[in-house]
Amino acid sequence: MPTLLRLDCSPRGRNAHSWRFADELTQRLQLATPGTSVIHRALFDAPPAYVDEAFSKVMTTHTTPELARETPALTLSEKLIVELETSDMLLIASPVHNFTVPAPLKAWLDQVVRFGRTFRSTPEGKIGLLRDRPTWIVLSSGGYFTQGKVRQPEFAAPYLQAILGCMGIRDVTVLRLEGLSRGDEAAAATWATARQELDRRFGLASAAG
Repeated sequence: MPTLLRLDCSPRGRNAHSWRFADELTQRLQLATPGTSVIHRALFDAPPAYVDEAFSKVMTTHTTPELARETPALTLSEKLIVELETSDMLLIASPVHNFTVPAPLKAWLDQVVRFGRTFRSTPEGKIGLLRDRPTWIVLSSGGYFTQGKVRQPEFAAPYLQAILGCMGIRDVTVLRLEGLSRGDEAAAATWATARQELDRRFGLASAAG
């Protein structure tokens, strides 16, 4: 049975634009791949622990699942990595906070991007140890990053693509909801554009259910 790992990263929870759009995307993915089950983590409700001294001391020597499971400082890291490596698809739904990803998502990444476990270092650079899989990133923002006269810098998408690629995950699609704080008309327009993109990728038949 295929598995989708879904991470929601907004402090607004179910009221967040990114969460609501991720609901629609999840439905499309389940229609496209019948039988798909979902592992869901709302990261603001239960933020992963920050990397601490104990983690740092053992992360480079306890690189196998067996050693990690016996090491309290890596218990959470190992649990999150297993969820990731056994998933067939990944969905990250997040607001853009101060031009980049919110703290709970960064904490999750710091737990799963682990030397010797999800990547290894070589003279040519880092090599991912996870298999690739279809990955969807939904980014919501009050302002504009890709259109309009005033464009803000945005590092969330390139950062996520780079850090996921470090682990071997390169089949990444980025979907954006921009201008959400620019009034109802602007918000409606960005939702319409995003839904049209889903129709283009999944087809109108799946949208009709």
